[in-house]
Amino acid sequence: MTESVPFSGPFCQRVLLTMEEKHLPYDTRLVDLGNKPEWFLKINAEGKVPVAKLDEQWITDSDVITRTLEEKFPSPPLTTPPEKAPVGSKIFSVFIGFLKSKDPKDGTEQALLNELSSFNAYIKENGPYINGEISAADLSLGPKLYHMEIALGHYKSWSVPESLPYLKSYMQNIFSRDSFVKTRALKEDVIAGWRPKVMA
Repeated sequence: MTESVPFSGPFCQRVLLTMEEKHLPYDTRLVDLGNKPEWFLKINAEGKVPVAKLDEQWITDSDVITRTLEEKFPSPPLTTPPEKAPVGSKIFSVFIGFLKSKDPKDGTEQALLNELSSFNAYIKENGPYINGEISAADLSLGPKLYHMEIALGHYKSWSVPESLPYLKSYMQNIFSRDSFVKTRALKEDVIAGWRPKVMA
C-alpha cells in the first residue's frame, strides 16, 4: 500500500498518474500548504509536496518518487528513453514566465509559442505520445499542460492556437485518459493555486 500527500499541483498529479497507470493501490492525504500540520513537517522538513510512503519510508520529490515506483513496479513499463525525456521540458517554465508577465511586448508569449510549436512538430512525427506509447515524460508534461490551459485561459484569456493541431490532439489524448480524469485538480483549484503567482 502506497500513501501520497497530494494537492492541486502538477507534480503531485504526476505521482498519482504513475500509480494509476501502474494500477497500484494508494491512499491520499490532503495537506493545507498554507497551514502545514506538524506530522507533515516531521516527515518532510522542507514542507514540499508531493511526498509518498513506500515500504515504510517517506520519499520526497516527484522525480525520485516516480523513479522509485518504476524500479519497484516495472510493469507496465513507463520509462521514457533518455534521448526523448527532454521533449517538452521547457514548456512549463515559459508558461510561468508568460503567466506572470505584465508586459505584452516582453516576448514571453512568443517564447511559449516557440516551445509549443516545437512540441507540435515533434508529436506530428513521433506521436501520439512522446515515446509513441504513454510513458513517464507524458505523465510529467500532461498535468503541466492542464495547468497551462486553465491558468492562461482564466488570467490571460489565452488558448492554444488552432495552428498547433498535434499539440491539441496530444492534450486531448492525455486529458481524456481514465488515470488523468481520476487524478486531475478541479478547475477552480488550479485557478486559485496560480493566483499568488499572477498577483505577485
